[in-house]
Amino acid sequence: MKTFILGLLLCTSAVIYAQDTTDYHIPPRFENCQDTEIKQLDYCFNQEVYKIIYSEFKLPDSIDKNYTGQMAIIFEVTKDGNFKTIYIDAHSKDLKEEAKRVFEAFPTIQPATYNGNPTFKQYSFNLYFPLNQKNTPQALPSITEAKMDSNSDLNQIEQLTDLQQKAKQEFDSVQKATTKYTNKAYTSQINIPFSHENYFRFDQDINRIGTNSHTASKPYRYEDVSNYYDFSAENLKLQKDAESWLGRKLWNEHLAQIQGEDYWFTVDPILDLQLGKDTDADFGTTYNNTRGLYIQGGLGSKLSFSASVFESQGRFAQYYNQYAESLKAFGPDPAIIPGRGIAKRFKEDAYDYPAAEAYLSYTPAKFLNVQFGHGKQFIGDGYRSLLQSDVASPYPFLKLNTTFWKIKYTNTWTWLKDVRDAAVVDKAFRTKYIANHYLSWNVSKRFNLGLFESVIWENTNDRGFDINYLNPLIFFRAIEFETGQGAGNAILGASGKYKLSDNANVYGQFILDEFSLNDVTGGNKSWKNKFGFQLGAKYYNAFKVKNLMLQAEYNQVRPYTYSHNTIVLNYAHNNQPMAHLWGANFRELVLIGRYQKDRWFGEAKLVTGIRGFDVNDGMDNFSYGGDVYQDYNDRPFDTGVTIGQGIKTTSVNASAQLGYLVNPASNLKAFVNLSYRNFNPEAQTASVYNNSTVWINFGIRTDLFNWYFDL
Repeated sequence: MKTFILGLLLCTSAVIYAQDTTDYHIPPRFENCQDTEIKQLDYCFNQEVYKIIYSEFKLPDSIDKNYTGQMAIIFEVTKDGNFKTIYIDAHSKDLKEEAKRVFEAFPTIQPATYNGNPTFKQYSFNLYFPLNQKNTPQALPSITEAKMDSNSDLNQIEQLTDLQQKAKQEFDSVQKATTKYTNKAYTSQINIPFSHENYFRFDQDINRIGTNSHTASKPYRYEDVSNYYDFSAENLKLQKDAESWLGRKLWNEHLAQIQGEDYWFTVDPILDLQLGKDTDADFGTTYNNTRGLYIQGGLGSKLSFSASVFESQGRFAQYYNQYAESLKAFGPDPAIIPGRGIAKRFKEDAYDYPAAEAYLSYTPAKFLNVQFGHGKQFIGDGYRSLLQSDVASPYPFLKLNTTFWKIKYTNTWTWLKDVRDAAVVDKAFRTKYIANHYLSWNVSKRFNLGLFESVIWENTNDRGFDINYLNPLIFFRAIEFETGQGAGNAILGASGKYKLSDNANVYGQFILDEFSLNDVTGGNKSWKNKFGFQLGAKYYNAFKVKNLMLQAEYNQVRPYTYSHNTIVLNYAHNNQPMAHLWGANFRELVLIGRYQKDRWFGEAKLVTGIRGFDVNDGMDNFSYGGDVYQDYNDRPFDTGVTIGQGIKTTSVNASAQLGYLVNPASNLKAFVNLSYRNFNPEAQTASVYNNSTVWINFGIRTDLFNWYFDL
């Protein structure tokens, strides 16, 4: 009896439970589905969803009307009967936004119920394009319940907050870089690569009467020059008709150029491929094989950056190779390529010389620009500079440009190396530091005055980078005295420019490395009269020939200028001067003519002068003041010091170049160059000897820096 009663109870509970399972879970219901049988509710729900989608969905303007594709959608009907999208996957952000808009327009319906209580329910389906309202009900893509287990991604989405769900869709929401490239570099903080031929294109525009430009401190930033020269318009004039991708990249565009709302990047190859013949060389041909990468970019409107990496092998004219080897650093490497850096041996008689330059440029306020990087600086309006030049190898630097009213104030701090055998410590190159101030003042519409001061110091007593010289508003000479005699070497200078007209100006510089009034006025030509000066003139549109510029420049520096009585505190880096290429103890005349028409350009240059070299024959090892690395205490006499003393040498460097700007975006140029050099000393030694040669070379190069072959 007990068994019968227990069995009856079990059967009764099973029947009751079976009856509950038929109606405990009811799908959401649209108004039109209220009278629908429970077995048909899912079908009715599908029909109503598609009806609203087909009536409301509008294909965005950005999508082609004939677009074919699909969109995956996961949505939820909440326990309040509202529709909410959980996940949308489509190839376009605009399609996703339209789908969200449509689901937000859905009416509130009766929610799903579980055991009579309202609950949410999630669905997934694919929406196919083009949309077709004439599809039969059986042909409509099914809307299925999103089945989830406790470990599924969808279940995790269900439990996320709105902020978390938004975060999971962040990647898809990032705007793609599909904006048309508009040469944002031309108004950025990027430096314009400093080569004399590049700067000639806008030199007249920034030197017109009435401009408030400051032209001595180089390299310039695009942001500054764009006030006077329309880079975009001039670039447009140079564009070639090229429809193919290869044609555009070859003649008009960067290899890669990407731009978004608040960023831009460009990438270009670097080439310097040359082949030539030196008539004085004991080898066959000269060549240079440089490959590299040039990257520029900007983030927002205040931060820009640039990087260029070079890998090079080369063999130059005989005299240039010999000069490179005379600069040899401590260690096994045979040479330093002037302006580039230490070179390893390549094959038997050539050089392998890698180099890199890079910097960040940040403008936190309109009046201030800060740059930190590895590169070179130049101060002056001429072909040469007696203050700071770009003839040495690149070096680390920190630079501040402050511009306001009629003033531009440039502060530069640099980390340099002395790489001579006599200077190294524990087989490591010796470090020294240079801090420069340059104040440029536009006194009037025509006249500019510049004041310059520099101090060189080293790690004496482990002082490292002396914080005293970080102060941008001091006189270095006073600090030099405070730190002790011999602790630093201060140099003073000045520059000036006067605009005769929009087509002509004159300029000059003065450098002072020692000042003793009694010796200066004594008339005995004391060795302490360590100074130099520059006088120059530029004539634009010369003789009414458009885009023809003529330039004449005279430079003179007395012996022992830039040198010092300590082993390191000379104005030099990597065995190369930081000012004039010739060091000191010289007179020089430079004549230059430049012309450009469309993409064609030409240059003719004559550099002639008198120089004095040390004898160094084992008997006469005195310093005659030309080599800035020599201790001036080793001088042969204190008075009667004249320019050209030692081995007096006359030199002539003449060159002519014809070129074609292949690509104005990357500054790629094809050229042929013919140069003549005559070097004629009064006496010959192992390091100073007669040389007369003709060097012709041609090639294609990305013009990012200056080569100086007029040694």
